[in-house]
Order: sequence, then structure tokens, then C-alpha cells
Amino acid sequence: MIIEEVIGKLSEDRFKGYKVDYVDIEWHEAFKKLHKKNSQNGREIGMKLGNEILTKGLNQDDVLAVDGEHVVAVNIPPCEALLITVGDHHLLPKVCYEIGNKHATLFWGENHHELITPYNEPMKVMLEKLGLKVEKRDIKLDFSRSISSSINSHSH
Repeated sequence: MIIEEVIGKLSEDRFKGYKVDYVDIEWHEAFKKLHKKNSQNGREIGMKLGNEILTKGLNQDDVLAVDGEHVVAVNIPPCEALLITVGDHHLLPKVCYEIGNKHATLFWGENHHELITPYNEPMKVMLEKLGLKVEKRDIKLDFSRSISSSINSHSH
């Protein structure tokens, strides 16, 4: 099956009553145009997406296709991430600066005292040296809660 565009969201009425066949897209793959995957039901999926995916990305529950009684939809699986609790709001700019300086992706947590960034040990150590509570957890990243302007992650 070749996919060239996202056709909707699972929450739309037109997809009610279909069985869902998810295709896993790792968080760091969500902004790529080309994919070759297998769905959870074993369908071979090839994706050749347009340039809009470079800024919009693939998101949880994006519908990629309707195939018989199934819809093929995106699942962004949980990944190792750091849950950062910022007790002193005066530290928030410093934390954002330090994470941004590492070009790491940053998300809001459940409230404005929590931030989430994909796990890496040097980042964890640096944040702990700032006196922050930092927990390594498996977290499903939600791009609607992204603070970052991009998802590119690298270190110097």
C-alpha cells in the first residue's frame, strides 16, 4: 500500500465503525517524507509524503488510508524521555535555554511546571546539576504540546 497524504483523524465521524490498523512511527521519524513500514496487522506500508509533512509532521491517530473495513492510522509509540519538574519558575528560561542549546526537542508536560525532552544521559546529568527533579520515563510524545520549532536532535 502506497500512502501519499494524511486523509484525516481517527476522531472524525467518517471513520467511526472501522477497525484500526496502526502503523508505528517513532517520534524522530514523524517529520520524514519517506517511510517503509509494516502495520500492526502486517500490511506493508510505503509512504511518499509531500513537503508539508516537513513542518506539520505525522501525529497520533492521523488516518493514512481506508482499506476495506480497516483504517490505517499513525501510532507514535512511547519512548525514553526525561520528565523535568521545574519548581522555581525563575529557572524555566534557564532550563529552556540549556535544552535548546543542545538542539533537543522540548515539550510541555501535564502542567507549566513540567517539561519533557527525549532521553539522553548527559542532558539528565546537566539538568540535575541545575537542581531540578529529573525522571527517566517511557512517555508518548505529543507534538501538539511541543515547545520546539523543530524535532531535530543532535549534540555537540
